Amino acid sequence: MGDLSAISGFVMASARHRIFDDIVAVAIPALRPVCRSLRRQIAALDKNYTEIIWFKQRIASFGVGPKKMSEHYAYIAVHATHVNLGFYHGPALTDRARLLKGAGKKLRHISITDVASTRKAAVTSLLRQAIADRVRVSVAGARLGGRPARAATSTAS
Repeated sequence: MGDLSAISGFVMASARHRIFDDIVAVAIPALRPVCRSLRRQIAALDKNYTEIIWFKQRIASFGVGPKKMSEHYAYIAVHATHVNLGFYHGPALTDRARLLKGAGKKLRHISITDVASTRKAAVTSLLRQAIADRVRVSVAGARLGGRPARAATSTAS
C-alpha cells in the first residue's frame, strides 16, 4: 500500500471506493510522484482529512467529511499528460498567482506535470484556504443543528 503508512486521515475503502495507490497506478510513471506529493501536502495541512477514491473518475477526493460537493475541498485527478489538483469551491479562493482554471459555478483546477509545481507557495495557499473554508462551513452547519462538526485544526505546515 506504499504511501498509506504516513497518512493520518480517514480513508474510505470498499469495492466501490478503492485506495489511493489504485489511482496512482493508472497514472503514467512520470506523474506518479506528482500524485503522491499532492497527497502528502494535503495530509500535512489537514491531519483529520477524509479521503474517498472515485476510481471510475480517476480521482482521490479530500474533505472534512464524506460528502463530495459539500464537505470536500480538493481532489487529485489523473489525466493522460497531467494531474489536476481540483477545488470544489474554487471561486471562493483568493488566487493571486492566477493558477486556477475553469469557468464553472464551483469547480476550479490546476494542471500539474512535475513535483516542483506541487510545492509552490501559491498551491499551498490555495489548499490552506480550501481546507479552512470547509472546516468553517462544517462548524457553522453544526451550530445550526447539522451533523457534528469536525474540530477546527491548524492548517499551517
